[in-house]
This record gives sequence, C-alpha cells and structure tokens, in this order.
Amino acid sequence: MNVVWQLVLIIMAINITYVSLTTVRFILMIKGLSLYASLLSVIEIFVYIMGLSIILNNLNSPCNIAAYCIGYGIGVFLGSLIEERLALGYLTAQVIIDSDDDTLVKVIRGQGFGVTSWIGDGRDGKRLVLDVLTKRNRQKELMTIIDEKSPHAFVVFHEPKTFKGGFWLCKMR
Repeated sequence: MNVVWQLVLIIMAINITYVSLTTVRFILMIKGLSLYASLLSVIEIFVYIMGLSIILNNLNSPCNIAAYCIGYGIGVFLGSLIEERLALGYLTAQVIIDSDDDTLVKVIRGQGFGVTSWIGDGRDGKRLVLDVLTKRNRQKELMTIIDEKSPHAFVVFHEPKTFKGGFWLCKMR
C-alpha cells in the first residue's frame, strides 16, 4: 500500500476547515444572523466540494478515508472552540444569595450589567434573587464578580433568543 502523506494531510485540512465552517454557520443561524450564515455557507460549500472531489478520486487508500474521518472529528472540536471564542448572543443569569444585602447588585450594576432583583423565599429563609442580562463574552467577568462578592451564590445561566425593552434597549441605541 502506497500512502501519499501529503494527500492525507490535505484531506484532513480540508475536512477540518469544512466542518469548522459548518459549525460556525450553524451557530450563526441559531443566533438569527442569517446574512452572515449565508455568506459563510458560500465558502463552506466550496471547501466541501473541493474536499469531496479529492476524497472520491482517492478512495483507493484506507489512510485517505481515515484522514477524512479524523479531519471531521477535529473540525467539530475546532468549530466548537471557535464558537466559544466568538461568544455570540446574550445570557440571563439568575443569581440567588442567602442575604438581602444589595451590595452585589450595586457592584454588578457598576460594571455595566443590567440587574433586576427581588426578595424570594428559600427553604431556610429569605433570599435575594437577581436576574442579570449579559453578553456571552462577559459571562466569565460576571462569574468573577459573583464569586468575589458572594462565593456561595447559586447561579443558573439561560440563553434568551429574543428580548424586548428594558436596560438593554437603552444600551443598544
């Protein structure tokens, strides 16, 4: 069996690129950025056709097929890393602390986050409940603030698809 390693690497690189682009395009569609997803799909399908023509013309080697499969797996992983770096969209954090002290609310607002708070009833008494809206790329920053000011807080993140009005409406204008 004669393996052309250069061809194996080309097949892997094309598939890594294709699958990474597919992952990012899919995320863009989910986030409602259909124009960007459409533009990216043009590049994606070009890379796909190039890769497919190469692999179909070289099915004589199991190494080429393995390269295609390995490239696909690496592409999925790389695409998810790219999406994580892009951090598109918004998150809502529900933060529950075992105190009615509003220091955390003031600190979070002071850092530019939108916060709505109220007193809730927990199993062991009153709790301060905060709803915090943030861009996804500021999630770690928000968690750092919460960990520093209220290390025992209970935090749940949700990803809203759409929202209307409030603090963010003013910030976006």
